[in-house]
Formats: sequence, C-alpha cells, structure tokens
Amino acid sequence: QVQLVESGGGLVQAGGSLRLSCAASGRTFSNYAMGWFRQVPGKEREFVVLISRNGINTYYKDSVKGRFTISRDNAKNTVYLQMNSLKPEDTAVYYCAADLIYDVRRWNTGDAMDYWGKGTLVTVSS
Repeated sequence: QVQLVESGGGLVQAGGSLRLSCAASGRTFSNYAMGWFRQVPGKEREFVVLISRNGINTYYKDSVKGRFTISRDNAKNTVYLQMNSLKPEDTAVYYCAADLIYDVRRWNTGDAMDYWGKGTLVTVSS
C-alpha cells in the first residue's frame, strides 16, 4: 500500500502562485510514476501532469504548460506541483496519484491508477 497526502491548497488571486505537495508513505516511492489530476465538482476528473520515477520525464496538459511545474524528491518521498500565473479556471480539487506505469495514455484517462490521495482544494479568485 501507498498512502498519499496532499497539502498546499488554498485561496489565491488570479495571477498568483501556489505550491502543492504530495507526501507518500508505504512502498518504495521511487518505483512509482507520480502525477496530479484535478476535478471541479460536477465535472469529470482531468489529468494535469505526470512525472517519471526518476524525475527526468514529464508530461503536461496543454492548458498548464508554461505555468505549472512538477518535480519530485525521492529522498523525501514527495512530489510537488508549482503553480504560477493561476487562473480562475484552475480552481478545482487537486489529487495526487501514483502508478507503477509511466504511460501517457494510461495517465490521461486516470482510470487505473494504483493509488490516490484525498485531494486538496485550490481556489483562484478573479
């Protein structure tokens, strides 16, 4: 089992920044590709970003490219999401996920992730 706990969400004005963290415990963190999804109540969950086990490869949803940056620290069992130039449409609950497989198509659907966190709310005011 892997437990994932997100933190860092909050209320920020448009144009501002937030840094989300996802702390993992349990099985070997470095074995897992990690990523972030988000969901607006009443809407489908959507993939945001993915990072490979060693942190070298990343893949971003087009709408966040250039604004969001994912990183990971395998020594600290933590993955981060730096979000800059936030927009009201970024408002959502952000979920951290872990999966043994780094595959963009698999992560785009998010249907078969091995583990999920409980989410952290990000609210961007206009």
